[in-house]
Amino acid sequence: MEKNDQNRVVVFVDGFNLYHAIDDLDRDPKTRRPTNTKHYLKWLDIWSLSKALIHPKNDVLVGGYYFSAYAGWINQDAQDRHRAYVAALKASGIKDVMGTFKKKPRKCPSCKHEWDGHEEKESDVNLAVYLVRLAFEDAFDKAIIFTADTDLAPAIRVVREAFPKKEIRVAIPERRLNRSKALENAANGRIRVTEAHFARNLFPEKLVLADPAVIERPKKYTPPKNFQPPATKPS
Repeated sequence: MEKNDQNRVVVFVDGFNLYHAIDDLDRDPKTRRPTNTKHYLKWLDIWSLSKALIHPKNDVLVGGYYFSAYAGWINQDAQDRHRAYVAALKASGIKDVMGTFKKKPRKCPSCKHEWDGHEEKESDVNLAVYLVRLAFEDAFDKAIIFTADTDLAPAIRVVREAFPKKEIRVAIPERRLNRSKALENAANGRIRVTEAHFARNLFPEKLVLADPAVIERPKKYTPPKNFQPPATKPS
């Protein structure tokens, strides 16, 4: 794609970080207990959201990457939801880069009980590698990274030092802003992502593809009755 007067924007999504950030919105702000009323926000159209966060005249969205891993040991319904969501992202133009999970021994410090836990591997490293690689390939003028993971700060600093004219912004969901200072300092700044941003940019109930395959929204992600996305604020 030839350069023009618009900034070419590529988005990089830390899948689990974003998922748990939405879970944060689904907790009572005082008790921190889950309310289980906002699962529908996880049926998030990241391409649409990204377009809503960039300048409509100065920027053009040219690519997006979603970094995650499939958890093969969890219940089948949860696995199916994740795979349906990745399929929807791919249909919208987002490319998936999947890591792995590895067993990790766990031990309770109080009762000394031991068990096998699981730890997600590779996603943050994959995101960092893709960010640096695409910068050196001159695939973007501006990068937006959806994460609050400060482990990505070194990769951001590498890109900014090597390419001072490229702009990197970190998109931070509102209840994770207090965790993002190191990322903000490494990047050119942050983009505050609100619950309203999520609610305004959801996939429809069905995505009909050219195959003609159909991707259906998982039942758990069905919005409440009479759900109306918040109106877009005038700029």
